[in-house]
Amino acid sequence: MTERTPSQPVPEELPVLPLREFVVFPYMVLPLFVARDRSMAAVEDALAGDRLVLLVAQRDAEIDEPEPDDLYRTGTVAMVMRTMRLPDGRVKVLVQGLAKARIDSFIEHEESTWVRATPVAADEEDSWCVEAEALMRAVRTRVEELLPLKNLPPEILSITTNVQKPGRMADLVASNLMLRLSEAQEVLEIQDPLARLRRVDALIRRELEVSTMQAEIQSQAKEEMTRGQREAFLREQLRAIQMELGEVDPRGEEADEYRIKLDEMQLPSEAREEAMRQLRRLERMHPDGPEAQVVRNYLDWVVELPWARSSPDCLDLANARSILDHDHAHLQPVKDRILEFLGVRKLRQDSRGPILCFVGPPGVGKTSLGRSIARAMGREFVRVSLGGVRDEAEIRGHRRTYVGALPGRILQGLKQAGTSNPVFMLDELDKIGADFRGDPSAALLEVLDPEQNARFSDHFLSVPFDLSSVFFIATANLLDPIPGPLRDRMEVIRLPGYTPEEKAEIAGDYLIPRQIEENGLSPEWINWTRNAVQAIVRGYTHEAGVRNLERQVASVCRKVARRAAEGDTSPVTVNQRLLRRFLGPAPYEAEKSERSGEVGVATGLAWTEAGGDTLRLEATLTSGKGLVLTGQLGDVMKESGAAALTYARWVVREMDVDETILSRHEVHVHVPAGGIPKDGPSAGVTMATAIVSLATGIPVRGDVAMTGEVTLRGRVLPVGGVREKALAALRAGIKTVILPSKNLQDLDDIPKELKRKMTFVPVASMDEVLAAALETNPVRHARPAQRSGPASSHGPVASVKER
Repeated sequence: MTERTPSQPVPEELPVLPLREFVVFPYMVLPLFVARDRSMAAVEDALAGDRLVLLVAQRDAEIDEPEPDDLYRTGTVAMVMRTMRLPDGRVKVLVQGLAKARIDSFIEHEESTWVRATPVAADEEDSWCVEAEALMRAVRTRVEELLPLKNLPPEILSITTNVQKPGRMADLVASNLMLRLSEAQEVLEIQDPLARLRRVDALIRRELEVSTMQAEIQSQAKEEMTRGQREAFLREQLRAIQMELGEVDPRGEEADEYRIKLDEMQLPSEAREEAMRQLRRLERMHPDGPEAQVVRNYLDWVVELPWARSSPDCLDLANARSILDHDHAHLQPVKDRILEFLGVRKLRQDSRGPILCFVGPPGVGKTSLGRSIARAMGREFVRVSLGGVRDEAEIRGHRRTYVGALPGRILQGLKQAGTSNPVFMLDELDKIGADFRGDPSAALLEVLDPEQNARFSDHFLSVPFDLSSVFFIATANLLDPIPGPLRDRMEVIRLPGYTPEEKAEIAGDYLIPRQIEENGLSPEWINWTRNAVQAIVRGYTHEAGVRNLERQVASVCRKVARRAAEGDTSPVTVNQRLLRRFLGPAPYEAEKSERSGEVGVATGLAWTEAGGDTLRLEATLTSGKGLVLTGQLGDVMKESGAAALTYARWVVREMDVDETILSRHEVHVHVPAGGIPKDGPSAGVTMATAIVSLATGIPVRGDVAMTGEVTLRGRVLPVGGVREKALAALRAGIKTVILPSKNLQDLDDIPKELKRKMTFVPVASMDEVLAAALETNPVRHARPAQRSGPASSHGPVASVKER
């Protein structure tokens, strides 16, 4: 900024140029960059007239279109000396402050803002006084002190030396101090020159104190760095002196401690070589440096990992079977597989650990079974939950270049176990994810591959670690989300849901005693009748596992515990009547009642991650053409619906009904529980039955459930999950199940006591399905002359029922 002497008179009406974040003082020349339309219009109005414009500061710099109330009332009249339009559309304006002016009123104008303003009287040239001279000398001295601290323009010293008026000196110094907007405006509005200079003197004193403090802080920080370098030099000198005197060096003592631990451990050659290399690096480093802490962390992990520590296996097969039977009822395939491994281990000590995958609905005991296996084998147990894991580094670890780097969960689990051969459970394997940080399931390929995991490489450790002795057990609710290569590396063992009889046995032998103990009850205080246990299984739970069953048992035990805590410790016999009082009406009794047949409504069977379930499928005809499928169905299920409709259109031509009914209307098939995704081909026969019932008007039997895949010509193909689907039908009170004839071999998996209660109808074609599912067989009314398609014979419906 430079100083000019104004001489031009100020007119009564002026255009206004609002300023953001700063105030212009008289006698100063500075450039302004104008971008707002009304501001550029004000500049053009000034150029068209006497080149004068009123510069007024905004109260809020964020406002783009300021109103009269958004502007201060005192500003500076300036002359537009030069303008230049920039490439980005802005206008650079060079202005010279002339005099102060106060706004009296605003004049309405379309393109720019005009005001009526009264010039503020110029500073009077008072006679010399002591106070004015003292103030001016003090301000000059403080400006000289502030110059190197505040980066003020050097020419300000010569200008302040030549200025003899207190008001002009106050304006000059205030314009160079980079004051806050409110403070600069306050200085501008003070009319008395001595008072204005006093205020500027107070502000420059404050700026001097702040700048001095800031310089001291920067100097202290620099001294701290210098002190740290000096301490490092002195520590090296101290170490040399201690070595000359024969005293113990703390750094050498630390290195010797690591060296002793490494010598005691039976490390592989690669791991020992890397550990010794890092130890030599640590000896050469400054003990307080950041890299030294990284090396210490690495060496701590190396000496704490169980490279050669293993727990001996308990090879007593009879004892192992006793432990497995004590902890879990049924689950015979899993128990046999564990005993087979122990038998092989007894004959061959160097056999590798198996890699199993337990697949089943929630609550069947997958996780607790892992603990029982570890107890039966005499090994440590480690569980790692993989649900929601999306970072590959969770498996392989982070490289040591990152701050806070750690090994992956595999090595963390082994450190926690303290042995190299624990039972390691990878829980919720099907819930694992992938994103931009990598695919954890791909990292697990090396962990779960017997040919590779003997040299597992963790990014943090950067040397191979042997995982071949670890007994890996993975758990999942569904097998489909697990990638194929990972699934191929594991031995899959399916854990089906429990039958009501098995649940009642588990409740009596395991759940009730455990809840009696956990709720602080004595076995003499509570007694469960057999009917009460069966009632809580059938009426208060509707699941494949026993998790909710245990919650209901715990609810009853808590009520008895409260009764005992209140002073009544008399024995309680839990029967059906008391069960209803404690738990309320049974929520699932209504579902087990007999259903009446309805047209277009059929009961299907599904296999989900929660076990088997029933689907009450509905179909109806509406105006239009084609097929509409709703209920959040997957692509495979939609294709099954299309195949079912094609078969139904073909088969109704053979019946005494209007064969065009399905082609003239839109067929809408809905599977309830629309918030739950559904997929798979096993609902094909159910959809075909519902559509044929809709076309013929014959109701579907309400006491029949069905499953199977349908083809265009009406053949019924086999499906999976027959045991779980049969249990779901039994839970819903349905005792007749239609299933593909090729699934008859799967009935061997169903307990005999369950098969005695149910009737299984094996079918090979849809004609047999319709004969068994509809209340009236529509095939009997076929018109042979109109029959098309390949000939097929339909015998009487076969029924399989164990007596």
